[in-house]
Amino acid sequence: MRWKIYILAIASFLVGTSEFVIAGILDMLAKDVGVSVAAAGQLITVYSLAYAIGTPILVALTARMDRKKLMLLALGLFFIGNLITITSTGYGMLMGARIILAISTGVFMVVALTVAAKMASPGKQGGAIATVLLGFNLALILGVPLGRVVAGSYDWKVIFTGIGVLSLLAMLVLLLAIPKSEGEAPVPIREQLALFKTPRIFAALSISFFWIMGYTILYTYITPFLLTITGMSERMVSIGLFAFGLASLLGSQVGGYGVDKWGIPRTMVGSLLFHSGILFLLAAFAHHSMLVLPLLMLWSFFAWSMGPVQQVYLIGMAPQASGIILSLNTSIVQLGMAVGAVIGGVIVDSISLTAAGWLGGIGVALGLIPAVYSLTMRRQAA
Repeated sequence: MRWKIYILAIASFLVGTSEFVIAGILDMLAKDVGVSVAAAGQLITVYSLAYAIGTPILVALTARMDRKKLMLLALGLFFIGNLITITSTGYGMLMGARIILAISTGVFMVVALTVAAKMASPGKQGGAIATVLLGFNLALILGVPLGRVVAGSYDWKVIFTGIGVLSLLAMLVLLLAIPKSEGEAPVPIREQLALFKTPRIFAALSISFFWIMGYTILYTYITPFLLTITGMSERMVSIGLFAFGLASLLGSQVGGYGVDKWGIPRTMVGSLLFHSGILFLLAAFAHHSMLVLPLLMLWSFFAWSMGPVQQVYLIGMAPQASGIILSLNTSIVQLGMAVGAVIGGVIVDSISLTAAGWLGGIGVALGLIPAVYSLTMRRQAA
């Protein structure tokens, strides 16, 4: 049964690459479409908003549907999104394609995680979910730098052609290999949103918003930042993106270890402090390429060490509604990405790319306010 979970992980790598690769090819895409880099960055905003709003609604509406059928439908829609991307003739069509890719990715990931947990042996559910998420995270490590290399050698549309073809292959494998899985009773959106009324949960979800917002302000424009401000070569940018992705994987592992070893408060506050501080250092030493590469890796390491800490923290708050709270957290993360990409676009357009680093650091630092408030409430409750 383990190999079937790996199939879901490979499919999650495909959908993850379609999300993350845009940041790696932003300058090429902007030039080809004939818009500014800041305007191209809004493709990330639209994607994140569609993901944040569309996913919980569609998941609630399709709750009773067979999980296998829903995954196949999501991948079918994902293929259409890639098809529109490669046949797009302008900015508007690309926007439409990003919306389709976002909602199909969101639905697929939610369902794939549920199916993986159901297929896993008793007591192995956590490992099954981690395997599927690893596929998604590998998109940041391999998908983004590979996308940059492919776009530089051929054309950025070749990336989405490859993803589209592979998604059809994934549909065929899923059809043959994944067993049918019954749907479940839908959780109304109103019931999901009711969790926001709990001050401690609202504060905890706010941490996710500021953490990812500050991160996205600079990450959206990381390729033009490295090319024009740091002065890296095309080859060095690809190496930098690969190193960034590798550090994110290491960071998420250490974050999980930190929860057990040092506890949630220390790991969370430490991650936010270092994440914010390194963004300030990146802005301060943006012109020194020898310093930027290690700082880039440290940024990714501390940014993504926060992921498992936040998930464990949220599950511990509402164990009886863990699925709902994690789904809400995903929407909040995507909303933070959307806001971060908008703020980054305004800063890049009106001030400079370097200023995106300073503002990103401030954004992450703001996450310390709800973190301290929420952790204080947790200690008092204990």
